[in-house]
Amino acid sequence: MKRAVCVVLLLSLLSGLLAAAPAGSAELTVAAPSAVLMEKETGAVLYDKNALDTGFPASITKIMTMLLIVEAIENGVLSPDDTVTASERAASFGGSCVYLEPGERMSVREMLKCIAVVSANDCAVAMAEHLCGSEEVFVRRMNERARELGLEHTHFTNCTGLFDDGEHFTCALDVARMSRELIGHESIKEYTTIWMDSIRGGDFELVNTNKLVSRYPGCTGLKTGYTSTARYCLAATAERAGVEYIAVVMHCDTAESRNRDAEALLNYAFAGFRLIPLQGEGQTLPALPVALGKRDTVALRFDGPEKLLARKGGEPSYALSLPASVPAPVEEGARLGALRVTLGGEMLAEVPVIAAESVPHIGFGGLALRLAGSLVGL
Repeated sequence: MKRAVCVVLLLSLLSGLLAAAPAGSAELTVAAPSAVLMEKETGAVLYDKNALDTGFPASITKIMTMLLIVEAIENGVLSPDDTVTASERAASFGGSCVYLEPGERMSVREMLKCIAVVSANDCAVAMAEHLCGSEEVFVRRMNERARELGLEHTHFTNCTGLFDDGEHFTCALDVARMSRELIGHESIKEYTTIWMDSIRGGDFELVNTNKLVSRYPGCTGLKTGYTSTARYCLAATAERAGVEYIAVVMHCDTAESRNRDAEALLNYAFAGFRLIPLQGEGQTLPALPVALGKRDTVALRFDGPEKLLARKGGEPSYALSLPASVPAPVEEGARLGALRVTLGGEMLAEVPVIAAESVPHIGFGGLALRLAGSLVGL
């Protein structure tokens, strides 16, 4: 029963080499001191430069602020139509802002729009207070969410990125990861793709601080940042033909250099890479026989995304390696085999194949009933 068999799946329409992270690749050079290029669906990193170097992120901070707001909306804690009243403290914030007056009332939708488009510090604080009662409590939730996302090089002390107290920091890789989580909520793009808009009945105009929204095809956001300490930072996202990339550049010398670097990273991704499915259209993983289980077979699935990031060009082959059967009990999530992707005899990736469900052992009573049934032809 432990004899291994290989089922070779030739996916004739797929091409490309899997993308290793070409850190410092000669194909791409960026001036930014720190940078990351990531594909959204798989989380694969195509390029990194000093990706774990920590520093003050300025208003890139608001990626996490927006994430908590969007999650609260989707969880039913907030409605976009809820009214938020600006406190004196929120109205006192300077920097990039929309000049809220104490007691001014604005909807969650408009507050979020102001944060996404013009990086409004006053609206970020107003939303933090509205959602958690105080910015301090909101910041605790920001740090909890960072830990939940595995952001090991990130710590927040405020929700705006306006103040650098030495304890407020992140790195390019963590910014890419929190950006990936945020754009996983498609509703945020209703705000991050706005180029020009207005509030207060058209009396106050908004122009996006992210110039790529107006000039880069497929741009979906996401967030700029600047202070004299952080210099110019940008998390830029763009989608074409169903593939979305995240380009993060930190601590650039000028606004134009951050835009140029982000565009170069996105151009590199769109020109050289594509997503390939692990299965052809209409294909599914086979059910695996189970010995002495309450069911005769167990359903399978890939452990992780069902696509791989691949370089354009070339034609990989796919080999699914599974045992002939497995003994019960089978726990959901147990690794039962692997899909191996090769090109020219070189292993490019090994994707675990796991149990999609649990199959308990049939037990003595169940086995007796099964045997009795087989004897009487049931």
